[in-house]
Amino acid sequence: MTAVYITVDTEYLQGVFRTSGASGWQENFDKAIRGTTRDGEVGIYYQMDVLERHGLKGVFFVDPIPALIFGPDAIARIVEPIVERGHDVQLQIHTEWLRHVDEKRVPTPERGNNIRDFSLNAQIELLSLARDLLVEAGAPAPQAFRAGNYGANNDTLRALKAIGLRYDTSFNPGMRTSPCRIDLPPELQEATEYLGIIEVPISAIWSLGQRRHAQITALSVQEMIAALRHAARSGRTQFTIVSHSFEITGLNRERTNAIVKRRFERICKAIEMHSDLHTATYRENPPGIPETAAHPPLLPHNVLRTGWRMIEQAVGNHLYGVK
Repeated sequence: MTAVYITVDTEYLQGVFRTSGASGWQENFDKAIRGTTRDGEVGIYYQMDVLERHGLKGVFFVDPIPALIFGPDAIARIVEPIVERGHDVQLQIHTEWLRHVDEKRVPTPERGNNIRDFSLNAQIELLSLARDLLVEAGAPAPQAFRAGNYGANNDTLRALKAIGLRYDTSFNPGMRTSPCRIDLPPELQEATEYLGIIEVPISAIWSLGQRRHAQITALSVQEMIAALRHAARSGRTQFTIVSHSFEITGLNRERTNAIVKRRFERICKAIEMHSDLHTATYRENPPGIPETAAHPPLLPHNVLRTGWRMIEQAVGNHLYGVK
């Protein structure tokens, strides 16, 4: 069977912070985490509702750095319901937040938009801080990490090993503009051990002569379901999907994006209905390294599937201002 990791990058929005500041963290929580729109809630509570309706579990990569700005309760309110409902909490970090944090609260004077911008020692210090903040918020000790913006490098893997984490899933070969600088081949689609860490790449398909990553907003429901079925037929051990806590809201965070909402629901139903697919978490059934080093083929390009996605994206851009 193919293990499907439905991963949700769970993070506060810096755009909301720039307008409402630290005192507006409740507004940020409502928009970024609860996904509150005038059409209803479509954030992590909704996502867990849908997952549970279909007997699935999700992996929520939580960025705890905003606790240094908003206070520890801002992260505890994210972590507690995820843990209580039996889903997985793992570690993420967006280092952009550090420019808003009192220097005395950060173990390094270095600053950068991505974790890769920091020296190895600084990465070790920052990842240790983030891990401790996440655990203080009520999460079990994390096993896995994803860099904000996918902006990791080889030193990030060395830093993760130094602080005792085992898995990284920052490598996104299907995203052309990814800031990731981990030195692995773009053909990689299965988990592999590198620099003492098991790297679990974001899954992808072929589209218009290039790879396209398996994110809820990047693939149509037809493409995603076809890719999942293809992974099962190909004997893939894992398939990693990316979403965000605020992904189902439009760009202005005021309306529910009905197109993306429908995608999420139909993908979850398709996983439930497929006998060779099951969801997995890093805590209960982490990715294993396949016995063979062969790179399984990606789902081939299909004109009709791609055309439908382009139509959907055009409609979504017009209605909701999303990419």
